[in-house]
Amino acid sequence: MSNKALAILFDLESQERGGSPSFMSQSLSKDPQPTSDDGDGGRIPLEEWLPITESRKGNVYTATFHLFCSGLGLQVLLLPAAFAALGWVWGVIILTVGFAWKLYTVWLLVHLHEAVHGIRFSRYLRLAIASFGVKLGKLLGIFPVMYLSGGACSILVITGGKTIQQLLHIMSEDGKVPLTTLQCFVIFSCLAVVMCQFPNLNSLFGISLIGGVMAIAYSTAIWSLPLASIPHRNQNNVSYATKNTSFDTIFNAIGLIAISFRGNNLILEIQGTLPSDSKNPSRKTMWRAVVISHVFIAVCMFLVAIVVYWAYGDKIPATGGPIGNYLELYEQDYSKRAACFIHITFIINCLCSYPINLMPACDNAEMVYTTKRHKPCSVFVRMMFRVFLCLVCFFVAVGFTFLPYLAVLIGAIGLLVTFTYPCFMWISIKQPQRESLMWWFNVLVGSIGASFSVLFVVASALHLADKGLHANFFNP
Repeated sequence: MSNKALAILFDLESQERGGSPSFMSQSLSKDPQPTSDDGDGGRIPLEEWLPITESRKGNVYTATFHLFCSGLGLQVLLLPAAFAALGWVWGVIILTVGFAWKLYTVWLLVHLHEAVHGIRFSRYLRLAIASFGVKLGKLLGIFPVMYLSGGACSILVITGGKTIQQLLHIMSEDGKVPLTTLQCFVIFSCLAVVMCQFPNLNSLFGISLIGGVMAIAYSTAIWSLPLASIPHRNQNNVSYATKNTSFDTIFNAIGLIAISFRGNNLILEIQGTLPSDSKNPSRKTMWRAVVISHVFIAVCMFLVAIVVYWAYGDKIPATGGPIGNYLELYEQDYSKRAACFIHITFIINCLCSYPINLMPACDNAEMVYTTKRHKPCSVFVRMMFRVFLCLVCFFVAVGFTFLPYLAVLIGAIGLLVTFTYPCFMWISIKQPQRESLMWWFNVLVGSIGASFSVLFVVASALHLADKGLHANFFNP
């Protein structure tokens, strides 16, 4: 079967109103409606009932908010730790190359969203199935996509909960924390459940806006405080020499930079909230949103990495582990108010990132329900789905509190979604002339991305074998 037939076959939006699936006919409907068969041969508007594509009233501003909130998250705080292991030159080079690489694969995804005329791929997994076939597409796509959804939410619970505990410690006069780690996890998860009750992805634009503003706030505070204290700083005590140049340390540090490039698993979903027609295809609006959001993302990432490393050098622990271990240095060097501001804005950003990261899992759960029951989810059913998914993420966070230490090991599999799959998807769907420049470039870039993922897994495993891992199951 041709790639075009596969694309039509496996996309929800490829079926005509009231007729048979469009891959059975010679031409697509001009206004294809997402539908699904029921037992009596009727049709149901499946796509209109699912939260990702329920509303297509987005615009360049809402897309920008979503892209910025999903693209700049807690992983940005790992960049100074990576620089501490790599040094100035290699740190800047790898961060620059990685950002350009990520931007290129985003461009590929934006243009693959409507690669087949009349069809919109509004879910990453659907595009993977259309590109690689049913079995291989599911095999390659399900785990990374679900990990980047549910796994990211579990890490947000761990990080947000521990940050709440650190905030209480800073605010306490006697240094005692009134709440346990588990209680902080519960507080964060309860707030996250409430924020997940928005009906669809497009309705989350306000949450994404707040999350983006908070990300800018804590990033700016983190890099501006050292610059503001230049007259009082003694940089003679700061060393930039790399102490450990072993294979596992270097590649673990590169992996920390790589996992900071996030959000590719949500590109198609965000573009799915935009209106599209022949005169104004969604890719034009989406690409404007990508450019705007990534300008802010680049500024925040580079300033945090460069300024914090300049300020503290080898004092920064060159490991993964808890996000922003070096923030303890801020508590020592600056006022309690500044430390509280950084922690509060970081917690709010984690809360705002939670619902947009959980949305693909919510959409998948509702898809199963809707196709089996042939009706949309009621408000109560939708709420119960989201409460259940939040509970799953909470229990994973409680049971595997050490997940941040495995960020590179597990995250290397998710990196395929960002750096590898889009290149081979382009070749499969667009079918450029074999051995042409575009063909060779995508094969090369995709192959390098897959190779780096393997190297990151090996390096992280060696690093953990050397340093050890305190795996405190169900003991946060």
